[in-house]
Amino acid sequence: MNKPLIEAINVSKTFGKVTALDKVSIEVAQGSVMGLLGHNGAGKTTLVNVLTTMLPPTSGTARVAGFDVTKDGHQIRSRIGLTGQFAAVDEELSGRDNLVLIARLLGATKAQARTRADELLAIFDLTEAAKRLAKTYSGGMRRRLDLSASLVGHPDVIFLDEPTTGLDPASRVGMWQIVESLVQDGTTVLLTTQYLDEADRLADSITVLAGGKVVAAGTAAQLKSQVGQRSVTATLVDNSESGRAVDVLRQAGLEPAYDPSRKTITSPVTASAQLTTVVRALDDASIEVAELALGEPTLDDVYLALAHSTATAA
Repeated sequence: MNKPLIEAINVSKTFGKVTALDKVSIEVAQGSVMGLLGHNGAGKTTLVNVLTTMLPPTSGTARVAGFDVTKDGHQIRSRIGLTGQFAAVDEELSGRDNLVLIARLLGATKAQARTRADELLAIFDLTEAAKRLAKTYSGGMRRRLDLSASLVGHPDVIFLDEPTTGLDPASRVGMWQIVESLVQDGTTVLLTTQYLDEADRLADSITVLAGGKVVAAGTAAQLKSQVGQRSVTATLVDNSESGRAVDVLRQAGLEPAYDPSRKTITSPVTASAQLTTVVRALDDASIEVAELALGEPTLDDVYLALAHSTATAA
């Protein structure tokens, strides 16, 4: 297994009487993506700020690229890239000049800075807009420019704090593809997000934060298995038969629910074999089915289950 490039061990962070992080531990292997999930105020950004040396931890230990966040800030900052929740580019400079400026600040010569800027503009499909002022860019273009700025120094580790917030669906998918290409090249990524489909697509492992604590961790498949709830969804040829179909499935030992907005009947099942039970019960009752699907639990199901259990515990 690849060595961890991001480690947090029992990290806590308090602001007066407020505990933002409570003994949080994570580990991100080299060349992988960890998705950090949680609602607003869960502690995601605070953890990113600790790991990127912007905030000292109140207690606990954290290392990035093998360096301690409280002792080796300079070494860490020279090896990481950070894209925050909002684009941080200089709007009065062109896209190209933004990247050249950052490269120069990192010690590149003029020629090296121009070459690196042009490389990144090409990768992020911004070459045609390179000479335009950043303030004329669309939201998606600004986010791409912001991410390219975080890559100027060839970082080993990238922190993406809700990078697709506010983007349209097409721009989100484009950003996902860029992240996937970075990981294929060996970059390690910590991604905070509220989009469950984003974590499901990009993350090799997922950590869920709530109230500053880790409430679940594992791969997407492992987290889904904790919910353990498959379901069979039936769409009838004649929707007027839905009431009778619900009764028939209840008599077969299932717990169906009718969704009037989607005009579907969904029954939780414990095994795929129960699909046969649904088919046989409806067939015996001469109820015709237009569509039948067996669904696995989603990260949405996991998150809702965790949110419910956390609220109950509180």
